[in-house]
Amino acid sequence: MLGLIVAERLYSDHPEESEGGLAVRLNRLVKREACAKVAEAAGLAPYLIMASAEAMSGGRKKGAILSGACEAVIAALYLDGGMTAARNFVMHYWHDDFAASVPELRDAKTALQEWAQSGALKDKVQPTYVVTERSGPDHAPSFSIEVRVPGHEPQRGEGLTKRDAEQDAAARLLHRMGVWKE
Repeated sequence: MLGLIVAERLYSDHPEESEGGLAVRLNRLVKREACAKVAEAAGLAPYLIMASAEAMSGGRKKGAILSGACEAVIAALYLDGGMTAARNFVMHYWHDDFAASVPELRDAKTALQEWAQSGALKDKVQPTYVVTERSGPDHAPSFSIEVRVPGHEPQRGEGLTKRDAEQDAAARLLHRMGVWKE
């Protein structure tokens, strides 16, 4: 529901925008961090039912849990009150984000994939990501991930999620190769 509502609004606000530009805006508005921020703003955390061990380890502050709760609320609003109820929630809590929605530069993984597919390399190849290390307790893991592009030395990245570690590895590789200067 969230993706549909956000896509409709973005298309309405930016009819001249290219599909790629709209996709960047959409991804920024529906990603886990955005949903977690809304869950916090809506005050959902105190109402989450979870195991005491999860609550004691900071579960009510975890982005993945808050994001899931936000998406569940949107789905419940849709099921109980229809599209209008879900849309009203999204328009209320994403209002400032829609207003501030500017096309951002592509994230590092997307930029690396586009570069690899652009013909910059002899063969158009896909970057691959391999978890090289996982450390920390289950409730707060840390990841090391290596991105590999044929013909180039692998690059390691670190992060608290696999996604963050992949982004870090891709950004480091792009910087090292001089492709990305951000």
